[in-house]
Amino acid sequence: MKHFKTEDFTLESGSEISDINIAYQVFGDFSPSKKVVWVCHALTANSDVEDWWNGLFGENDLFNSDKYTIVCANILGSCYGTSFKSEEKLPLISIRDMIEMHQKLADFLNISSIDFLIGGSLGGMQALEWAVTNPDFISNLTVIATNAKHSPWGIAFNEAQRMALNSGENGIEAARAIALLSYRNYETFDKTQEDNEEKLENFRAATYQKYQGEKLRKRFTKESYWILSKSMDSNNLGRNRISIENALSKITAKTLVIGIESDILFPISEQEYLAKNIKNSKLEIIKSLYGHDGFLLETKQILTVLKNYFIELKVED
Repeated sequence: MKHFKTEDFTLESGSEISDINIAYQVFGDFSPSKKVVWVCHALTANSDVEDWWNGLFGENDLFNSDKYTIVCANILGSCYGTSFKSEEKLPLISIRDMIEMHQKLADFLNISSIDFLIGGSLGGMQALEWAVTNPDFISNLTVIATNAKHSPWGIAFNEAQRMALNSGENGIEAARAIALLSYRNYETFDKTQEDNEEKLENFRAATYQKYQGEKLRKRFTKESYWILSKSMDSNNLGRNRISIENALSKITAKTLVIGIESDILFPISEQEYLAKNIKNSKLEIIKSLYGHDGFLLETKQILTVLKNYFIELKVED
């Protein structure tokens, strides 16, 4: 892991942060013959994309460091190496603030353009914002299970999680359990957590929720959870840009939009909207038992979609 340091920065909210330290990883070297792939990570992920998106990124995967220069930065507000000082305990960090930091890092790394920008969920929000903010900088864009403006439904889920965070010592566990209900769906739990025994308690679904909550508590912080959930709520490409449609029209990158049929948090109507309003875009829908989490788990399907798309773009995979 490497670090990029920068000084005072004014957030979109008007608040000031200082002593900014952005953690990032570069997989491969910056050879002129290599295309640059930049990955924007989701809410509780980190800069080690080969770990959490294995199947797409890794030594024997589509995006490998022998062929590509791969960059992933830990986002502003996350607890995996990125830090800053603020007079506010929980400053409001918007998606646009994240992109300003990404652009500062890209400039520091002397990256003149990004050949492939990819992200899912909160990462997709970042990728879209970057493609709107600096369209000439992005050649190809892939966004998965994301939206142009976070929905009232999504904001309500996030508020419920923040209420849980405030509930006490185990608040982060309760918040994660709530989140998981939006990341999965009825069918997911019905197929994977059903009890065949005639129990009165200690059901598999209940145990699974507790397990997932405990697992996150050991690797994440309440503060980052709060900040990044508010960041997700702030997502609105149309803010101060006349309209969302006007903002999306600024994207010049060749764009692949991928939706997940069973996603209840970012339903496919949101990806259909993106594809309808982004010029030179293509929409693909994949199937998954796992709802929104399919963007992390269905790497074989996503790989097939990407390979076919690369053929259309006449890009060697």
